[in-house]
Amino acid sequence: MVSTIASENQNPRQNDILAALPLEDYQRLLPDLEFVSMPLGWALYEAGQKLTHAYFPTNSIVSLLYVMENGSSAEIAVTGYDGLVGIALFMGGNTTPSRAVVQSAGFGYRLKASVLKREFQLGGKLQQLALSFTQALITQMAQTAVCNRHHTVDQQLCRWLLLSLDRLPTNHLKMTQELIANMLGVRREGVTEAAGKLQTEGIISYSRGLILVLDRPRLEKRVCECYAVVKKEFDRLLPQKHVHQTTVAPALRDRRLHMYLRD
Repeated sequence: MVSTIASENQNPRQNDILAALPLEDYQRLLPDLEFVSMPLGWALYEAGQKLTHAYFPTNSIVSLLYVMENGSSAEIAVTGYDGLVGIALFMGGNTTPSRAVVQSAGFGYRLKASVLKREFQLGGKLQQLALSFTQALITQMAQTAVCNRHHTVDQQLCRWLLLSLDRLPTNHLKMTQELIANMLGVRREGVTEAAGKLQTEGIISYSRGLILVLDRPRLEKRVCECYAVVKKEFDRLLPQKHVHQTTVAPALRDRRLHMYLRD
């Protein structure tokens, strides 16, 4: 069960898509928005499984993964308070070959498939936002495929760190090393080595499973162009209720990301 204190600190408007809805549309959806806890590693849906709900994260991050027959996996996209999970519901299908897994624990709201479809068919603001988000998500998927093929594990880790920072309302991220490796589609040792290089250069601090991003500007210089392509498309297509750390004053740009990586 979700604690009363946790629910009192949450609001559907903490999700950018829900926040951008006109008051009339928002109030129509509000009775159907169910507050949910989203623990680390929870699978919102599995590959091929019929989707029953769409999810609107508020302070959690959800990873979309493709899983191979041998059990290996790779992340194709990540969603936080900037979007929703379950685009197959309004794109003409009720299933998807990917699985959705919580990569950073937190909370969110879910909406029954029937309600989302009803609202989408009205052709209002939610439809516009959902389609814009889908276009941005497709860009992220395509760029992730390019990045995984052509860029180093170091660059992929930098991209992943920045994408995670942009989708969290706080600087706390709880993860496991194994989950990061699965998302990047690399060996766990590769993640450890890449994190070690960033630490040697003073970009992050890494000790006992805790990563602190000490120098975000330098992290941005180390990342490949894939991050900028994705961020530009999301900023162009979607409302920006939250201020991403790349756009705030320099004095605030070195906010530290606390990543608890459990062995």
